[in-house]
Amino acid sequence: MRLSPSTWAERILPPAVFMRVQPALARLDAFFNGEPDTSQAQRMAMVVFLVRVLGAALAYVSQVILARMMGSHEYGIYVVVWTLVIVLGIFAPLGFSSSVLRLIPEYRTLPRPDRLNALLFGSRLAGGLSATAIALAGVLAVWLFQDWITSYYVLPLFLAAVCLPLYTIGSIQDGIARAYDWPLLAMLPLYIWRPIVLLGGLLLAMRLGAPPTAATACTVAIVATWTVTLVQMLVLSRSLKTGPPRLPSRENWTFSVWLKISLPILLVEGFFQLITSADVILVSFWRPPDEVAIYFAASKTPALAHFVYFAVRSATAHRYSRLFHSGAHTELTALVGNTARWTFWPTLALSLVLVLIGPFLLSLFGPGFESGYPVMLILLFGVLARASVGPVDALLTMADQQNRCALVYVLTFALNIALNVVLIPIFGILGAAIATAIAMMFEATALCHQARARLGLNPFVLANTQGARLS
Repeated sequence: MRLSPSTWAERILPPAVFMRVQPALARLDAFFNGEPDTSQAQRMAMVVFLVRVLGAALAYVSQVILARMMGSHEYGIYVVVWTLVIVLGIFAPLGFSSSVLRLIPEYRTLPRPDRLNALLFGSRLAGGLSATAIALAGVLAVWLFQDWITSYYVLPLFLAAVCLPLYTIGSIQDGIARAYDWPLLAMLPLYIWRPIVLLGGLLLAMRLGAPPTAATACTVAIVATWTVTLVQMLVLSRSLKTGPPRLPSRENWTFSVWLKISLPILLVEGFFQLITSADVILVSFWRPPDEVAIYFAASKTPALAHFVYFAVRSATAHRYSRLFHSGAHTELTALVGNTARWTFWPTLALSLVLVLIGPFLLSLFGPGFESGYPVMLILLFGVLARASVGPVDALLTMADQQNRCALVYVLTFALNIALNVVLIPIFGILGAAIATAIAMMFEATALCHQARARLGLNPFVLANTQGARLS
């Protein structure tokens, strides 16, 4: 069924008014009824974008409330521990959280659904077992070396380990839902429901007399993570309606094939997250929790602009795969140009807004957080550098260049760690911001070079402006 705003408007508007608004209505027609991949990508990107806008606002408000309730010291402890959960939650899925975006479209074309069912079940099973093993190893390591760990981190680390298995399964379910073009099922649990449950649970716990500590926050995070993920699992199972009554047959369990695709993607996703999060962890090695809290707040403020990149990436990754593997080079070139524009210009606009209101936003976290404003400004340069090439990492991964992409991230991570180790002891949290921004600029440049050299595509936003408009 075609949705045509122009047709409706022509019927109800006076001719003179219709002629004035017709160009805008034509763009809406193209948005709803254009080429299948482009228009669907636009619609999905818009849905994802709106959810990410709401999610980013909700996450930011919840972090402000947490900082206010817990104080900078306990909040600093909590953000270090939760950052570790996020980092481990990227490695624990073994790459399945992204590889399903590539494998599911392929398996859905097969005449028999057995292999698809095996993937849907096996990816979550593998991720859950991997996360459980990592969590148990982490608990053992903390127990053995707790004399070497600052005492106030020990109990929150034990509690965070309980979150990891269901956190990991949730990330794989996010990928499955996106592969089926179900953006709400993919995004709402992670970006809306879990923060709401976490914040509501913490407020309830404190109302019942629990102390406003990092340990309390981690306990509530366990409840929020497990509850939301299990509900998402139930809804996803009903939506798929392909689950067999018994385990898939052995010949459909092609783990070697899946891992050959997933592990390079794991390196890409893992090192990408490390580049984004390692600075918070490294700051905690040299600076007290209060400064960690200030740095975390300052680094999360640019994330309000950075979510545009993640929204476009979520909406287009599997379309890159379909266009590349079908040989539709012209359509792929147009989509690459469009996604670069969709990413950069909104990010630039949001960055300018953040420059103006940054001090006010940081002051919401509590007294002293305004000192993180220079950190925020420096990190915005890294955000803009990444946005200028769009989701090129997803393009390379979906176009069989995951090994090259992984190499770029390994080099970027090494550069980031080296710069942080050198600059944090000298400049404190300002040094961490400089190191991270330089690493992000290097990442964007190197990925753009790989796309040009390996795929013949230039994802830089200005290079694609003319081609995207002509398409």
